[in-house]
Amino acid sequence: MVAAINQALKQEMSKDKSVVLLGEDVGVDGGVFRVTDGLIKEFGAERVIDTPLAEAGIVGASIGMAVNGLKPVPEIQFDGFTYQAFHHIKQHMARFSQRSSGTFHLPMVLRAPCGGGVRALEHHSESPEAFFVHSQGIKVVMPSGPYDAKGLLLSAIRDPDPVIFLEPKKCYRSFKEEVPEEEYTIPLGEANIKREGKDVTIVTWGAMTRVCLEAAEKLKEENVDVEIIDLRTIWPLDTEKVIESVKKTGRAVIVHEATRAGGMGGEIAARIQEKCLYNIEAPILRVTGFDVPYPQFALEDYFMPDVFRVVKYVRRVMSN
Repeated sequence: MVAAINQALKQEMSKDKSVVLLGEDVGVDGGVFRVTDGLIKEFGAERVIDTPLAEAGIVGASIGMAVNGLKPVPEIQFDGFTYQAFHHIKQHMARFSQRSSGTFHLPMVLRAPCGGGVRALEHHSESPEAFFVHSQGIKVVMPSGPYDAKGLLLSAIRDPDPVIFLEPKKCYRSFKEEVPEEEYTIPLGEANIKREGKDVTIVTWGAMTRVCLEAAEKLKEENVDVEIIDLRTIWPLDTEKVIESVKKTGRAVIVHEATRAGGMGGEIAARIQEKCLYNIEAPILRVTGFDVPYPQFALEDYFMPDVFRVVKYVRRVMSN
């Protein structure tokens, strides 16, 4: 995924001179995960800008750039530090188009590594997608692999309105996929059926997609045929594809890494309940992180949903 995102940024910066990058260590060091490695040598320090350690300044400056004709792609070094800029995200980035009655747009993409799985320190492993969904006016994207990451990022940069692009750091280097060299886009707001099945629907996104795919293979041995929907774009939500799948299977399990209370799983479950009341054959279940602060890395594996927990919950819905 690191290479796919780097390639997307390089291709779009070559094509569109209004695209600029900024953030802590994105230039000389190429970012803490080396996502922007080599871009400062190709495009120079005026377009790949190393900033002070000041998240509010990074986002605030990006909003100003976007208003004045640039397409900034700011990076927040870890998702847990987006909160230091939340006033800009919520009060300005999300509201600018509405405040100006559509006269102004903010073509900016706020990138941030998210989630756990790499034994990071405190404040480095958050899953804050629900915060940003509540900041209406922003599209929220979380790819699950390299192919989707490139296509979604190109679409996000070309979108006239603000996008928050969350990159699961567990996916950065843990596996590879074939990614075309040429440009391609994946529309924002369209979920992807990663695996077709007839017995139960799993709705998921980000790093949990691969966990669910592994769980589906184990359940296959028990003759349970799992359909997996990777949302890709968390907001706007592709409700239609989710509902279509649940009407077919009659059962639903929602899997996400963020804590359960106030998480997107509850919203998705409510929409399924509203649209599929006469189709569902078992309670809608959620497999999530626990309602505690994200633990230190020694306890990380106990917090994050794993294959065992997903299989357990699917068995439960299948028993009804």
